[in-house]
Amino acid sequence: MDVIQAHDIVPADPAPASAATVATLARILVGLPVPVSPADLITETRQLEDLKSALAARQARHAVAFDLLQRREQADAGMPADELGAGVGAQLALARRESPAKGGRLLGLAKALVTEMPHTLAALETGQLNEWRATLLVRETACLSAADRAAVDDELAPDAGTLDGAGDRSIVAAARAAAYRRDPRSVTQRAAHAATERHVSFRPAPDTMCYLTALLPVAAGVAMHAALTRHADSLRSGGDERSRGQLMADALVERTTGKAGGISGIEIQLVMTDRTLFQADSEPARLPGYGTVPAGWARTLLEGADAGGASGGADQPRDGEPAFRTWLRRLYTAPSTGDLVGMDSRARIFPPRLRRFHPDPGPHLPDTLLRRPHPAPGPHRPLAQRRNHHQPQRRRTLRSLQPHQRNTRLERPTPAGPQTHPPTHHPHRPRLPLHRTTIARSRPRPPTSGSTMDRAGRRG
Repeated sequence: MDVIQAHDIVPADPAPASAATVATLARILVGLPVPVSPADLITETRQLEDLKSALAARQARHAVAFDLLQRREQADAGMPADELGAGVGAQLALARRESPAKGGRLLGLAKALVTEMPHTLAALETGQLNEWRATLLVRETACLSAADRAAVDDELAPDAGTLDGAGDRSIVAAARAAAYRRDPRSVTQRAAHAATERHVSFRPAPDTMCYLTALLPVAAGVAMHAALTRHADSLRSGGDERSRGQLMADALVERTTGKAGGISGIEIQLVMTDRTLFQADSEPARLPGYGTVPAGWARTLLEGADAGGASGGADQPRDGEPAFRTWLRRLYTAPSTGDLVGMDSRARIFPPRLRRFHPDPGPHLPDTLLRRPHPAPGPHRPLAQRRNHHQPQRRRTLRSLQPHQRNTRLERPTPAGPQTHPPTHHPHRPRLPLHRTTIARSRPRPPTSGSTMDRAGRRG
């Protein structure tokens, strides 16, 4: 059977070819039968990868063409020259279902490939490079001028197969070496400037985990990794059953926070419904800065346990005290919309001695948490008025009062013990200075069952 190549196929009528769209190609791919033999599956997988690279190259060309058209239209509309191209990256990001920030990076990648690195673009179109590896080449030559970048692209010649079989590290090393040979001064200045961009970032990970990433100079990063490795190897040789990675992670937390559990005076705000906390409901909780967490995990965290490994070896209770000091603050939300409409002005904590005087809260309430009954706000007693009844006594200096108020209920330091009447003035006892004399003014407070716990268990 004769082998038919693609360039031998000439359509009889060019109209059907021009009428074909990418959507038509997508429908054709969806309708193709799945290969049966393993060899055919691997072959088609390679062909699909080449197609993805070709589509990425086509997207790059489209991005540059769209940028040129938008700049031309904006210039015809009278937009200033320094504002031309505004919004192009955002529109490309919307078309590619990416964030606006990434849309700007994709536009920069497309401009570099189309205008300055033709060999890399050709390798992308033929499937010799994928979009990520083309991005690596563009990133490592970003400090060079347009002429030097084109020279590096010509030296590496990715479309000639010089990078076939190379991994990401090999490609990055080759691009760095070629860039340094072209312009060593720019590469050195770039490395010096990169040290000023060191930072630590945080992003959530699945299963109530997170990524804590540090961008550091290479000397500092290697030193930290070597120190953690030696510490982990020392503990492993001593019989510790944790893995090397776990030991390094726990040592990093302990050395950073100064505490084995990593919780050292840091407030972690955990938001959950009363049903989740007291009735073991399955509605998830929310951890600000992270996101949604499972309800059971949140209750376990409040109990001061390891929380399924989430705390990475938290401190165990000592002398009957929990590892966490748990404060409660109630939030009031609208039943229909869920918007926050009010909150307690003070958080509450119940030490172990006060905890004994509270009735049994039920099987689902951790021992570290207790509830304090409050009268529900109603039309005769709004929320703001209820808050005022629990404010501390207001104290004002005597000078701040009116003249007719200065001789009423003067308070002076008195010995410990109950006092039924204010002490009388002794003729040989000097009077206190006027600016230290105060007067206490407070509203009558209704007796409540939790009044004793209020004074010992409130925090502003």
